Parts: sequence; C-alpha cells; structure tokens
Amino acid sequence: MTITDGAISGAVAIGPFRLRPSFSERVWGRRDLRPWYGQVTSTAPIGEAWLTGPEAVIETGPLAGSTLSAAVRRYPREILGSTPSGAQPAEFPLLIKLLFPNEKLSVQVHPNDAEAQALGQPRGKTECWYVLACEPGAEVALGLKQGVGRAEIERSVSNNSMEELLEMVPVVEGDMVFVDAGTVHAIGPGVTLLETQQTSDITYRMYDYGRPRELHLQQGLSVMRTGTRAGKITPVEHPGFTRLIEEQYFTVDRYDLAPETAAELPGWSAGCLVAIDGSGIVRSEQASEIQVDIGQAVVFPLGCPATVISGTDGMSFAHCFAPPEE
Repeated sequence: MTITDGAISGAVAIGPFRLRPSFSERVWGRRDLRPWYGQVTSTAPIGEAWLTGPEAVIETGPLAGSTLSAAVRRYPREILGSTPSGAQPAEFPLLIKLLFPNEKLSVQVHPNDAEAQALGQPRGKTECWYVLACEPGAEVALGLKQGVGRAEIERSVSNNSMEELLEMVPVVEGDMVFVDAGTVHAIGPGVTLLETQQTSDITYRMYDYGRPRELHLQQGLSVMRTGTRAGKITPVEHPGFTRLIEEQYFTVDRYDLAPETAAELPGWSAGCLVAIDGSGIVRSEQASEIQVDIGQAVVFPLGCPATVISGTDGMSFAHCFAPPEE
C-alpha cells in the first residue's frame, strides 16, 4: 500500500488511529504547557495545540504518515459513513484543540453556516469550551450587554473600551460553555480549555486591546447577534459517563476510569477521544492496540466500536463526536 498526502491507494481496514498534536504560536499563549505537554520546541508562546484538523498527521495504523484531510478525502464512507454530495471535499466534522491563554484573547465572532456558505466556505463555526484547569477569578466574555448595538461597538473600538460592553462570566474547572455562531466572545487568561467546534477557522477579530493585529470589525458586525444561546451547560450523569454537552454539531462526554478498568465506546458516529488525565490503551477489532497519553487524540471512524482501558494510575478522557449524517 502506498500513502501520500494527496492520495492513498490499496485495500485498508480502517480502525481507530492516533493523531500527532501540532502547536500554534500565539501572542497570548504560554511557554509552559505542563502537565499536558513537556518541552515544546518554540521560542514564542504557544496558544493552541491542534488535536484534529486538516493537517493533523496520523501516527498509527495503515494510514500513518497521512494527514487527516487526505485520509478522509480518500475514505469518506469508511471514516465518516458518507460521501460528499456537493463540490466540497469530505472533511472530518470536528476541530478539537487545547487552548493555553496567558493573556486575553481578542474579542471575536464567527459566522453561522448560511453566512459562511455565502462566502464559499462549507460551514460556520459553533464551538464549546470545557474548562480543564482554572485560576481563581478567571472569566470569559459571552455576548453583549443589554442594549448594546453596532454604534456602541464602533465607538468602543475607537476608544479602546469594548470590554465594558461585554457580558463577563466567571468560570471554574469542570465548566462547559456553549458558544453558538454569532456570539461576540473572548477568553480571559488563567484557564486551560478543551475546545470542540465545527471544522472551520473563520474568525472575525473585532477588538484586540490595542495590539497591532488586523481587525475585521465590519465583517464581525455583519454576523454578530445581540441575543444568542451562549452560556454554561449543566452536565447530565449517565451510567459510566457524564454528558457535558449535546448540541446540533457535536456531543462531548467525559469518562473517568479507575486504574486498569475499561469503558466501551459505541461506533455509531465518527468521533474522537482526547485524554485529559492519565493514560490508557484503545483496543478494537479493526486496529492494533493504541497507547494514548494526556493531550493526545484518537479518531474513531464510524462503525468502529472500541474498548478504552485505563493505565495503572487511572484515566479521564473526553469523547467528542458529531451526529451521524442523514
């Protein structure tokens, strides 16, 4: 079998596979990413660890060395359970990241599906944040205060006072925050977040505290909404796991395993496991055993149920998955 970034040929049984995290430098990021990652070879602060994404490199199994985008384009039915019907190529539906803000992120907003498609993009960007670690007093901005509109925002950007227009929400470890498209939002320092979102990177930066970066104010004003459903989500306990969020584009469950115990993951939807504490082994009929450590992600193709076995110190992981295609 031959694998390249653009094509994959030869018969292959596709089971779960691990992806290599990639790190993005950001002015608001951190230099110390422990306990999630050890030494990262970068002279600049790291703001994001991309766990999935089009250019994520597969580390295990017969597709090792390929990017996630190349694998999904070649095997859409085997990985996603469907083939694309339009002009857009098949794409893994979820973009999952760890965020490490040491300073405030810019105030930004994302378009919804219809707005993105009007620009020739396949989808908009609705997301959620799961708080993995948190310093006392940490906050996020979710939406605009009552009565704030376009004119007030434009004035606030020119006089560096936009923060005063935002609804600030305190967060603690274990909070799940939903951020639907159209919500003006920002993340403050002192948190580590697991972000699950639609696979899209359309971001309109509306305000950046005077930092010399490009703003997209008019684009942001055109897609923002003064009222959204953004906010904290109450978890729901199920036998063996906790449902953190269930929305149109994604569901996120948390599993907490005692040492050397196991959890069964269903195979009815394409998804991803992210180890958020400890380590373990993923077993399935379609793939060899896969070691997964904290900060690593394993993709589960549709139709591939698997068993996750925790290590000697126990393991916690998030299972992030998209609804099956109609």
